[in-house]
Amino acid sequence: MNIHEYQAKEVFRRFGVPVPEGYLAHSPTEAEFAMRRISGDVAVVKAQVHAGGRGKGGGVKLVKTYEECREQTEKMIGMTLVTPQTGAEGKLVRKVYIEAGCDIAHEYYLALLLDRESAKIVVMASTEGGMDIEEVAENTPEKIVKAYVDPSDGLQGYQVRKLQFGLGLKDKKTKKGFQKLLGSLINMFIKLDYSLLEINPLVLTGAGDWLALDGKMNFDDNALYRHKEIAAMRDYQEEDAREVEASKFGLSYIGLDGNIGCMVNGAGLAMATMDIIKKGGGEPANFLDVGGGATEAAVTNAFRILLSDKQVKAIFVNIFGGIMQCDIIANGIVGASKQLGIEVPVVVRLEGTNVEKGKEIIANSGLKLIPATNMEDGARKVVEAAGLT
Repeated sequence: MNIHEYQAKEVFRRFGVPVPEGYLAHSPTEAEFAMRRISGDVAVVKAQVHAGGRGKGGGVKLVKTYEECREQTEKMIGMTLVTPQTGAEGKLVRKVYIEAGCDIAHEYYLALLLDRESAKIVVMASTEGGMDIEEVAENTPEKIVKAYVDPSDGLQGYQVRKLQFGLGLKDKKTKKGFQKLLGSLINMFIKLDYSLLEINPLVLTGAGDWLALDGKMNFDDNALYRHKEIAAMRDYQEEDAREVEASKFGLSYIGLDGNIGCMVNGAGLAMATMDIIKKGGGEPANFLDVGGGATEAAVTNAFRILLSDKQVKAIFVNIFGGIMQCDIIANGIVGASKQLGIEVPVVVRLEGTNVEKGKEIIANSGLKLIPATNMEDGARKVVEAAGLT
């Protein structure tokens, strides 16, 4: 789960991470009042969307007067912000964050990520703050320094020193402030079950103080039941409506850009299905795992979600019956087809427990369902049915 920058700043404050003064605004008038509350003569208007690279798309503007603040807010709210991370469709801006300007001496990059391979928290830092870390990694990888922190041991002194040296920190006050900041970030990362915590840029002011000028936070969905205050920050308007709907029924769904809908049980099989569709010349429209114990109702809801994507020209149902029984899936397919009046071609490949019963149900349904003998056959038939060959 992602949250907005203004929400991330609230979490930072709770854990003692220094951030500039700022206020949320939903209108030009609110934005002007927010700037009047801020100390200093300079403010920044920031579009609040779940995407990075906002500045490149016109979603971050420096303002020096209340009138400028109103004008920029009026332009920003209601605009479709397109950044390298939103795709061509962009994101609708519904609110802005008015933040106090600061005296920036240097910008750094700092991020904490869950590294599943080592089962540790990897801390990534770079002197190239404000830039896309992907560009830094590709062009100047030597400017990224990493430290791997074991959650059981906590942050160690040698790890702090490694990061300080990598960032070229020499002043005693600066180094001490960085150590305190890093300790707070590690603490909140563990306590709140993050998968990613990124500050870009992390700035050092002219007075030698650290400030988190931005904040990107991703939380482990499976741990949200432990953090109701974080779960309450979820903004459904920023998420794919199909993914939100799927989560209500315990379905794992991720929308893609293709036109062949996929309904599969098991994440590994779902990825293999997408691969074989690509190999056959098609483009998968989604990842959809109905799980090992899906009911007929779950199958019906899965079809409803697939059909809500108007790009879908054909559907490939690929089921391996282990815990899941093929006859239950077959009844679900038939029931959903009748209930929803499915008009796009549906290719069905069944294998495993009660497979013969499942195939019999499909064959006797009286519906135009296309049976497939194996995955390759199914992929070929669904690509043909979608008119891609």
